Amino acid sequence: MATIRKRGTHQWEARIRKKGYPTQSKTFEIKVDAEQWVRDIESEMTRGVFVSRKEAEQTTLHEALDRFVIEYIPTLKMIANETRRAKALQQRSIAKRSLAAIRIKDIADFILEREGEGRSANTIRLDLAILSRLFEVAATDWGMESLANPVKRARKPKLSGGRTRRLLEGEEKKLLEACGDNFRSVVLFALETAMRRAEIANLSWANVDLNGPTVYLGNTKNMSERTVPLSPAAIDILQNIPRQITGSVFGMSENAITIAMRRAREKADIIDLTFHDLRHEATSRLFENTDLDSLEISEITGHKGLQMLKRYTHLRSDRLAARLAGKKR
Repeated sequence: MATIRKRGTHQWEARIRKKGYPTQSKTFEIKVDAEQWVRDIESEMTRGVFVSRKEAEQTTLHEALDRFVIEYIPTLKMIANETRRAKALQQRSIAKRSLAAIRIKDIADFILEREGEGRSANTIRLDLAILSRLFEVAATDWGMESLANPVKRARKPKLSGGRTRRLLEGEEKKLLEACGDNFRSVVLFALETAMRRAEIANLSWANVDLNGPTVYLGNTKNMSERTVPLSPAAIDILQNIPRQITGSVFGMSENAITIAMRRAREKADIIDLTFHDLRHEATSRLFENTDLDSLEISEITGHKGLQMLKRYTHLRSDRLAARLAGKKR
């Protein structure tokens, strides 16, 4: 038996009593939502598939994110980044709602809100990835079996083809002149090796073999190790870096590299250039200035699939044209 009664000016309480099941109740702002909830619950009870939503209805997204940060994020690779993202999500209005109350429309509204703030499609997708994983963990590991994942069916922002920002004429010289001695070495090394910010920040002398000459990366974004060969210029950079007692090659954290890049960019009056763009520049130069094939370049750069490198193949169009003409390269 179900009853719906008005509580206060703007609330409706729905209550369901059915033999064999614990009493279920929930409060809504409008009556039509209460009626729909009653129909859904009674239908599930009749079909024998009902699972209590009590815990999901009593747990806010904010509370769930607290638990997610403690229990799940430590198992991820980018712990600091994912924690910051989760904490930022807790400040959004959607975090005040219970997990059970969050619908696809709420996720769609969240996406529109983020787009209105000028956030990139990739940034929004990273936010959604955390939310989606949280709903999955809550349903499987936290005993909220009835909880559906509204993120799965929400429209995702379309990703662009990726940044293609390269250093323009004169920008490399201006950037290097704006860098301090230590960060200048970081920039030059990034341009020589195509290594990621985290890989450079975490590089230790224990993993550098100047006789190889290579550097070993055991902790990469793709969760796979790789060995990066060093060019003569990269070797020269390393040989001229003072050794630190910590064993770190450059002695800069990921955040310190980001801050130094921003300061150098602003001092050099360069617009829209990120540290990650240096990786794109370095990869482009490998295609332009060497005869390495895509597989060999992927071994250096750590791109997980050759598909990711297809956007660089146009840099060798002249070589393909020459081969079509019967010339040897």
